[in-house]
Amino acid sequence: MRLRYWLLVSVVLALGRGHVEDDDEATVETEEAAGGEDIVSVETLDDIAYITPESHPDHYFEEHFDDAGVLGNKWIKSQAKKDGAEEAISKYDGEWNIEPLVKDALTGDQGLVLKSKAKHAAISSKLKKPFQFADRQIVIQYEIAFQNGQDCGGGYIKLLSEAKGMDLRQFNDKTPYTIMFGPDKCGSDSKLHFIFRHKNPLTGEYEEKHCKKVEGKSRSSLEEVFKDKRPHLLRLIIRPDNTFEVSVDQTVINHGSLHDSFTPPVNPPAEIDDPKDKMPADWDEREKIPDPEAVKPEDWDEDAPRQIIDESAEKPDGWLDDEPDMIPDPEATMPDDWDAEMDGDWEAPLIDNPACKEAAGCGSWAQPMIDNPDYKGKWYPELINNPNYKGKWKPRKIPNPNYFNDEHPFHMTSISGVGIELWSMSENIYFDNLLITDNLVHANKYAADTFDLKMSKIDASTGGMFRRILDYSNKNPWLYAVYVVLVGLPIVLIVTFCCFGGADKKGGGKDALNHPKKTDAPQADDVNTTTAAEEVNGQPPNQEEGEAGDGEGEEEGEEGEEEGEGEEEQQEEEEEEEEEQVEVRETRGSGARKRRPRKE
Repeated sequence: MRLRYWLLVSVVLALGRGHVEDDDEATVETEEAAGGEDIVSVETLDDIAYITPESHPDHYFEEHFDDAGVLGNKWIKSQAKKDGAEEAISKYDGEWNIEPLVKDALTGDQGLVLKSKAKHAAISSKLKKPFQFADRQIVIQYEIAFQNGQDCGGGYIKLLSEAKGMDLRQFNDKTPYTIMFGPDKCGSDSKLHFIFRHKNPLTGEYEEKHCKKVEGKSRSSLEEVFKDKRPHLLRLIIRPDNTFEVSVDQTVINHGSLHDSFTPPVNPPAEIDDPKDKMPADWDEREKIPDPEAVKPEDWDEDAPRQIIDESAEKPDGWLDDEPDMIPDPEATMPDDWDAEMDGDWEAPLIDNPACKEAAGCGSWAQPMIDNPDYKGKWYPELINNPNYKGKWKPRKIPNPNYFNDEHPFHMTSISGVGIELWSMSENIYFDNLLITDNLVHANKYAADTFDLKMSKIDASTGGMFRRILDYSNKNPWLYAVYVVLVGLPIVLIVTFCCFGGADKKGGGKDALNHPKKTDAPQADDVNTTTAAEEVNGQPPNQEEGEAGDGEGEEEGEEGEEEGEGEEEQQEEEEEEEEEQVEVRETRGSGARKRRPRKE
């Protein structure tokens, strides 16, 4: 029993330990003052210290938006118009502002927010120094938060191609860019764009290369960006070896090669179909043909109808031939504003004929149609293998006159600016902590000083630890099986110990087999039990038990004389009777009677 008790206590402590750890959200520090008194300081969730990250000389671009003065100075709103759009909506007049997150913002932390919806909006800034795609990787990261969710619109950025005399006031959708990166959604179609513009070495023309879509369990991470209204850290890494990685909240969701993971591919095929090649006239592509020797059976009637009249049908009794199914509503009246010249002659609406409710039917009765048992349809000969079949014809291949092999698509056009050009049906889209660098260590440090602090407060204030566990479990459904075992097993143990722990005391244990029901009536299964019952009632034992029976008779006589001596003696007698019955049962197998000395 003690073992069960301690097992139960261990299970309860294990279940409660997680709550204790999660509730530990404050840090208590004790300091000793000059006067010998202790000063206790408590650091709460609201005291998470945020310090604006310092500028690093090796970064090509960095923007924390903590200074509202950058709007209009460093970041320039576009004054251009969108080509091909209606005049009323062609202006880039979307409103931008610098402000903190709507919910759970760190003190002093702000971001760039698109405040308007259903308007074109564009804003851009120049890099501290152009990035040359040579022998160093590029790391692009920024935070995005669709604070009102997103149904149709984007949150992507463009890295603008280096050009002389770049005028940010004329930034629009036609401005040349080198890389476009970020989320985009409209309806059920959502994606995380990674597009780069590749220059054709033969023609000098630029062509957009679109990265493959995110699929599999990583797609759930992408969907959360549009739904949960929380900040997310997006990162793109492109390396000189032409590989790339895309991550959301520092979890890689897409990766591959610039050669193999984009459509259309960077390098065209070496061979193409000959456009002048034609299929020969005698080329037969039919794999099956009708059997020319097949003959239609003589009893096959192609003209037989699919259905015929059921000649065996008879009109039901009570059918009202002279009553129509529908009659004009006698209670309907012509509306007062009815104009016969404009609306035509007014007619009352039709209603079900009340006379037909009790009848089998109304109106003209006709025999119903049934399927024709002789119907076979049009006859066709069966198909057989075509002896002249040559397979599917394909034109011959010829060398591709536009073929080239770019072994280094990483060598893209240099970038000198970053811009955000959007159309969105949701407002309050939040951008923050945009960074362009070639050092991944610096990028991780920048994220730790900004995004990680921000998420620490959000997670703590919204029960985020449980939410993170739930989100991670949704991405890895097999974890639910583990939770069932961890939660279900303690419950089974608790139910077992609480509901079935005393089963052996209720007659289900070993002792129950050795303790038959106490009764004064003789038991047919054991002669010795009958003898014990006779002794309890003061009756003389059977003579078959010999001298032992005589001794018991004398003792029972003594018990009869002591019945009136008091309650204490009565209790002693009851205990003695129980001891006698136990001794009787212990000797049931051998048939011999053994007695303990009676207490005086």
